[in-house]
Amino acid sequence: MSLDTTTRDRIEHLLKDHRVVLFMKGTRQQPMCGFSAAATNTLNELLPDYHTVNVLEDQEIREGIKAFGNWPTIPQLYVDGELVGGADIIRQMYGSGELHQLFGAAAPDRTPPEIIITDKAAEAIRAGTANAQGLALHLEIGPDHSAGFQLAPGNEHDIVVSANGIEVHFDPASAQRAKGIVIDWVSTMQGEGLSLKFPGAVELRSLSVHELQQRLAVGDITLVDVRPAHGRAAAAPLKQARILDEEGTALAALPKNSPLAFICHHGISSRGAAERFIAHGFTNVFNVEGGMDAWAAEIDSSVPRY
Repeated sequence: MSLDTTTRDRIEHLLKDHRVVLFMKGTRQQPMCGFSAAATNTLNELLPDYHTVNVLEDQEIREGIKAFGNWPTIPQLYVDGELVGGADIIRQMYGSGELHQLFGAAAPDRTPPEIIITDKAAEAIRAGTANAQGLALHLEIGPDHSAGFQLAPGNEHDIVVSANGIEVHFDPASAQRAKGIVIDWVSTMQGEGLSLKFPGAVELRSLSVHELQQRLAVGDITLVDVRPAHGRAAAAPLKQARILDEEGTALAALPKNSPLAFICHHGISSRGAAERFIAHGFTNVFNVEGGMDAWAAEIDSSVPRY
């Protein structure tokens, strides 16, 4: 596509005003796609501050940045006005140490972590990877201890650990966070799957909408609505709720033992937000199961379901 002069000028001004610019979906605090989350997780390891542009809020920039650097996908990282690449390249450069060098940071610690994989987890992994010829099991652990497994080719920069007959590949940051973890196979309300237990980790507890109603009535818990603006427009937040998008800094400054309940549309993204607060030291954290949809269905029928 062609790039009009006005949009080109806007992009060039952004790159001139900021040494490091990440064009992404969402914000650094709340990425709105897995690739953008991966990019911010990696950059957060090395940079206390960098500029982000939420392309979801600016259609001209969203399409224009693809033409500007002749790069078809989002996110895109620019440093000193030059295109570095997307999420995969950012992670590859982090694993090799090139990103550290680019930002003048010390080389990454490549010490392999000691991990435990239970028999049930090992059995499930073997079954799930039986036909994955040529692929390796990767585990990425973010700064907030959010974790994800994926099957992908291994590379020379991976940190590889073997436990209970299973090889797991890590990037340097994930390897350091993985020290002492137990990988297990568990059954929850959300179904069966692999679970990570961190040494000394605080457990995220579940809260039903009925329990939430009772606790809000006595005022002994802070409710945090993590839904994006369009969700809050579809169904207004409960009057007691504080909005993560608007009050993230103030909420992070609360005493670490403050009772916090996180709510979203169905109880999925709120779980991720709650786990991030746990990773930052909060010890009394709940996820509202079923979210606003369950509140509308079971507590207050006047709340729109969407």
